[in-house]
Amino acid sequence: MSGSNGADENSHNKARTSPYPGSKVERSQVPNEKVGWLVEWQEYNPVEYTAVSVLAGPMWADPQISERNFSPKFNEKDGHVERKSQNGLYEIENGRPRNPAGRTGLIGRGLLGRWGPNHAADPIITRWKRDSSGNKVIHPHSGKNILQFVAIKRKDCGEWAIPGGMVDPGEKISATLKREFGEEAMNSLQKSSAEKQDMEEQLHKLFSQEHLVVYKGYVDDPRNTDNAWMETEAVNYHDETGETMDNLALEAGDDAGKVKWVDISDKLKLYASHSQFIKLVAEKRGAHWSEDSEPGCHGW
Repeated sequence: MSGSNGADENSHNKARTSPYPGSKVERSQVPNEKVGWLVEWQEYNPVEYTAVSVLAGPMWADPQISERNFSPKFNEKDGHVERKSQNGLYEIENGRPRNPAGRTGLIGRGLLGRWGPNHAADPIITRWKRDSSGNKVIHPHSGKNILQFVAIKRKDCGEWAIPGGMVDPGEKISATLKREFGEEAMNSLQKSSAEKQDMEEQLHKLFSQEHLVVYKGYVDDPRNTDNAWMETEAVNYHDETGETMDNLALEAGDDAGKVKWVDISDKLKLYASHSQFIKLVAEKRGAHWSEDSEPGCHGW
């Protein structure tokens, strides 16, 4: 994290964008050199905003800090709610958690349900791109095999993304990964019980194999505020032979507008920090990423 002494170019950009998603709320502007909490800034006067949908008190949201019966246990497991951060301890200021990556120009929770970390899980399902004869397709410039992943087009912003979602209280990350992929990429919520059983077997086969944890921790997300932020665990499940995924019928559901296999490269423009996770998968699998001979020329 570079939150302590200003932000580098990439780590804390989306968390400072205006207007705030789903609203006309403009954040207070935070220059790069004033992002870190260790930088003194007495005039800092961020806008306060928590969406009406959060204030309505749905199951997935905390009450307001000021409510009498609400005394959250920050930095620990609080009943079924995981309030620990994957980045270590975060500070509490005036009863409110403080974003470990620094200032965002907005206090309150915005669209996020939890004060402090809001935990998500991102399943990255990959296979090798193959030609009609079943041979792996090699990229003409890099000479590396092309990897594909299952992407959904988000209904809320129209951007392509990994089909992930929020971890339910008390739910294991592995269960979230499987559930979200089923709901968003296979439309499991709309299936008959017989279809669900068949799908469950396929998903079990895919999600019980060896996997790779690509990233755990804070995510630079446009929904983040000074008091609430996104964290994720991005996990890659790779179908080396392509056999498991051949039988998997992709169908957009829940928050997804569309779903498809997408070729991985640095040309992809993805939601939030998803390009960063996809790049890590390509590197770990030795797959094609960039047409430039020098690796790492392209930012996220």
